[in-house]
Amino acid sequence: MTMEFYSTRRTVRKFSDRPVDPKLLDEMLEAAAHAPNTGNMQLYSVIVTRDEARRRALAPAHFSQPASTGCQVMLTFCADFNRFEHWCRISDAVPGYGNFQSFVWAVIDTAIFAQQFCTIAEQHGLGCCYLGTTTYNAPAIADLLELSDRVVPVVTLAVGYPEGEAPLSDRLPLSAIVHSERYRDYSDDDIREEYSYKESLPESARFIKENGKQTLAQVFTDVRYAANDNEHFSKIYHDFIESRGFKL
Repeated sequence: MTMEFYSTRRTVRKFSDRPVDPKLLDEMLEAAAHAPNTGNMQLYSVIVTRDEARRRALAPAHFSQPASTGCQVMLTFCADFNRFEHWCRISDAVPGYGNFQSFVWAVIDTAIFAQQFCTIAEQHGLGCCYLGTTTYNAPAIADLLELSDRVVPVVTLAVGYPEGEAPLSDRLPLSAIVHSERYRDYSDDDIREEYSYKESLPESARFIKENGKQTLAQVFTDVRYAANDNEHFSKIYHDFIESRGFKL
């Protein structure tokens, strides 16, 4: 696999009607499960939703964004201590994992598993889209998927064969994200330089105009990820996580 595969990967939001072979899906998930994880505990589960009616039932929890309604398969990756703790209890071991540190382990493991699957799927010609709404509406997703205690949705992948070619997303230059030996803070001029390309893109100008803002940063702070929304959904997710037995 060449470096170009990674540097030109695209998020797919529009899918064809071509079905995803169940055997291929199982093979990809099995390969993805070899991703690194904490203590080889594999603190995750994934719920595969292929049935169209069930996918449509889940879509509102993802604000019915096109990728959620048009994909062939929806994969909900969950931090899962239920299985591991059950094994501990029937093996005369006393689990002590209802805490923040343990939850973070499981979230990291889940994210790595999901990303390994995403890469494998793309290598097989499939397209994937992360649905960032999973943490917004975790209670509704948990109800629909009948998740047990100690199981918390973390990320969802919409999967299918691409219809057409998806656009290539811009990225910050390497100088913006890589620090040598120690963290080097940024001057105002550094920040302007690192974000200059992103701000110069035609789609950035369109976002600014459509949202009635003066800068691209305002689109993020005032519209896409506004403080009130962040606080609202933070409380929902925080309370849900604690309701599942994790003390944060």
